[in-house]
Amino acid sequence: MTEREFEKAVKRIRNGDKDGLKEIYLAYGRFIYAVIYEILGNREDTEDVTSEFFIKLWDVAESYRSGNGHKGYLATIARNMAIDWIRKHRKEIPTAPPDLMQEETAKENVEDVVTDMAVQEALATLKDGERQIVNLKVLGGMTFREIAGVLQMPMGTVTWKYQNAINKLRRCGYE
Repeated sequence: MTEREFEKAVKRIRNGDKDGLKEIYLAYGRFIYAVIYEILGNREDTEDVTSEFFIKLWDVAESYRSGNGHKGYLATIARNMAIDWIRKHRKEIPTAPPDLMQEETAKENVEDVVTDMAVQEALATLKDGERQIVNLKVLGGMTFREIAGVLQMPMGTVTWKYQNAINKLRRCGYE
């Protein structure tokens, strides 16, 4: 979705048109999920916060100012919501009943599970900041400048951490 298309969708939201929100959801639902999952690390909680994100986007559409990069705007909201969720639920320890975990695993394709595990192991070699930058860059398609804005760090630091992360992933056999 281009900046112009995003602005049109936001304008539609401001006018009460739910199709504007649907367009943003279709274009960025996976991106928002990835940003939130990177912070929470739990699928169920991530789904909840992602759903809340789009409700919040409907409510805060008036605050969007064009020209500042819509992906960064979306990522910042998602990141802040995930951090707020952690603060609110800090003392709770999420655990799933064993039966539920077995049911979910049984539903997934075995090859997908093996591939996901290999990718997870490779990503586990990264530091949290590196993994977050890689996810924003690869899954989110964000520029280094946008990532620097979202994470509130110098662009040089973002590119340096990204290069370190890529080198670590290459050593694990991923490119």
